Amino acid sequence: MHGEYKVPGGKLVVVDLDETDGLLRNVSVSGDFFLDPDEALSRITGAIEGLPRDTAAADIADRIQSALDPMDHLLGITPIGVAIAVRRAVGFALDWDDIDFEVIHGPVVDPMVNVAMDETLTEDVAAGRRKPFMRLWEWNGPQVVMGSFQSYANEINQEGVDRYGITVSRRITGGGAMFMEPGNCVTFSLVVPTALVDGMSFEQSYPFLDQWVLEALAKVGIRATYVPLNDIASDKGKIGGAAQKRWANGFMVHHVTMSYDIDAHKMLEVLRIGKEKIRDKGTRSAVKRVDPMRSQTGLPRSEILDVFYTTFQEKYDAAPGEITAADIAVAQERCRTKFSTYEWTHRIP
Repeated sequence: MHGEYKVPGGKLVVVDLDETDGLLRNVSVSGDFFLDPDEALSRITGAIEGLPRDTAAADIADRIQSALDPMDHLLGITPIGVAIAVRRAVGFALDWDDIDFEVIHGPVVDPMVNVAMDETLTEDVAAGRRKPFMRLWEWNGPQVVMGSFQSYANEINQEGVDRYGITVSRRITGGGAMFMEPGNCVTFSLVVPTALVDGMSFEQSYPFLDQWVLEALAKVGIRATYVPLNDIASDKGKIGGAAQKRWANGFMVHHVTMSYDIDAHKMLEVLRIGKEKIRDKGTRSAVKRVDPMRSQTGLPRSEILDVFYTTFQEKYDAAPGEITAADIAVAQERCRTKFSTYEWTHRIP
């Protein structure tokens, strides 16, 4: 059995092994990583040899860490990286190549519908009615999307919301509030089996799931990196942030919103937390727009979206997908019963 894992920011780890009576045998670990001394490789393989096939990734990593000597030096390889490769070899974890993806752009929908589709479309994937996918959002009105655990009163300036006709919604994932007018952000949702991130902590899974995003940004001229826990930034500052939710049905949604060209003055009238963050940085009255993607690329948003679409499509051999009228109708009904209700939006007053 054969499993591979590319450590984010590191090297490729390859594990080959056999299984006999439910135990791992003839373990071989290879790759383009660095180890010193050479004997550390034998300690790693010896720690895996004889383990039960269904050993959890965290337990495999602990076993490897305990077998290493204090002076062993690992570069480009980690115990959890080896453990994930082992789990892939025995079939408990998936690689990108194991997933039949679709890639979707739009359609333009009411602001609340995008939030609802993060839930309804994931249910469809879990039920086998739809393939895993990456979906680029489009929307037809200004909105604020709060994190699942944020307080409405602490985050939202109701006077600004009323003045500008903002739709306020609460998404199913954690993280901070996003101010999103049509055309001012690049936002996508990625729905995948949780087996793709088997053995990874939330912190480890964020850069892993967004490796393709950094490649897309590089193609449009932005050299970006991940800043723990969930921020994407360039040398000029933060570009965007990610959030996740994992369900017991074996699937998860991971989404990212990146600023293209935001009216910072309006944002400060709508978001309380944004006002405090900018005041803390001493720049409350210094800028009128937050435009990291527009200013750093010089490209229209449509061209950047095309690059994101084609990068994902080519990297993961994804087929074009679509959102149907029936999909939208299901999401609209979920808005009526959940996402548009006062009880959901104000569930943390």
